[in-house]
Amino acid sequence: MARIADILAGRQPENSEVEAAGWVRTRRDAKGFSFLELNDGSCLANLQVVAEEALPDYEVVRRAHTGAAVAVRGLLTASLGRGQKWEVKAAGLRLLGEADPEAYPLQKKRHSDEFLREIAHLRTRTNKFGAVFRLRSRCAWAVHDFFRQRGFFHVHTPIITGSDCEGAGEMFRVTTLPGGGPAAEDFFGREAALTVSGQLEAELLALALGRVYAFGPTFRAENSNTPRHAAEFWMIEPEMAFAGLGENMDLAEALIKHVVADALETGREDLALFDRFVEPGLFARLENLLAEAYVRLPYGEAVAILKASGRKFEYEPAWGMDLQTEHERHLCEVHFKKPVVVHDYPLALKPFYMRLNDDGRTVAAMDLLVPKVGELVGGSQREERLEVLRGRMADLGLDQAAYWWYLDTRRFGSVPHAGFGLGFERLLLLLTGLGNIRDVIPFPRTPKSLEF
Repeated sequence: MARIADILAGRQPENSEVEAAGWVRTRRDAKGFSFLELNDGSCLANLQVVAEEALPDYEVVRRAHTGAAVAVRGLLTASLGRGQKWEVKAAGLRLLGEADPEAYPLQKKRHSDEFLREIAHLRTRTNKFGAVFRLRSRCAWAVHDFFRQRGFFHVHTPIITGSDCEGAGEMFRVTTLPGGGPAAEDFFGREAALTVSGQLEAELLALALGRVYAFGPTFRAENSNTPRHAAEFWMIEPEMAFAGLGENMDLAEALIKHVVADALETGREDLALFDRFVEPGLFARLENLLAEAYVRLPYGEAVAILKASGRKFEYEPAWGMDLQTEHERHLCEVHFKKPVVVHDYPLALKPFYMRLNDDGRTVAAMDLLVPKVGELVGGSQREERLEVLRGRMADLGLDQAAYWWYLDTRRFGSVPHAGFGLGFERLLLLLTGLGNIRDVIPFPRTPKSLEF
């Protein structure tokens, strides 16, 4: 079977016999023949099939309702109709799977995103969500390509962990004990949870391999039903030995530009759908992400800009408070009109592993903010000094014995190193203009939602 994308791209000779299969998007009957629009998911466009009544198996056409799966064999010819360059004149048609026209929920009309989330097992057959998940695949490939070009090793960090990277405690516990019980009697003999980040383990590997990156699922048991949060999501987490905050910011900017440029080059047809129906002007916004170097802005200056803006924020900015989404978007959408990297945050806002600056009140942390989304990347130079790290852990009440392996990397050949985390779904929101993280994950896991 030929992929419809290959047929429509002209990779099959004109007037050659082709075989293709797909799902019927529409069927239109006329006197003496029928038009079927087939889509196999390989591209946005449909393949038009012309089936004449003279076909021996024409009765199959009458049963090929919207949603049915069919295979067609026929002659590939230039189309005389508008809207498509090629069509197939059917010589044979097989019905692979019927779809009850009264029950099939995807008809030829606009469906709301809320409705389509209820049928996530079928929504990928729509134009919008087919485009979303083709882009997701392309972007994942671009991420791996970016790091491979720069000499990074792809590493696999644990999904089940005994440590809390962020120190937030919002973790999914893993247990085999029905109804709970002493952790010493559990499977691992201690408390275990699904990981919120692969960063700590990626650090260990970077301190032997030099440059590594993890790209996998992470989990947060945060009871937050917002368009920006999900309980299961994917993170890109590079770590670099012998690197500081400056190299970290450079890497994050280069990664975003690489993925955006690749999407514009390889996924333009799918992006055009979002530019037309979701966010008019999307292409201009994406091109702007590539046009110039991103702003580098110390946290203190960011707060000063926000306070001087004259805008009434829901949360008034002040030194020592975390930046909210409204602050982040004001900086990159209104004030600078391009991405902004805010760095050197107050010590109290950040986790124990971030490097303490010489002023004793800030850490070498950075957040990369982009229009439409706000924070896309969060990272830091890691604290490589053993005694400083121990002091930070003590201040936060962390059990240092539980992190003996992490502290060992500071005892034996410690070096400056840095890394960041990039939420893959937020990157997809940036690329598509969609506003809800549930629409860029095939099967979203959110509070009170565990379907499919």
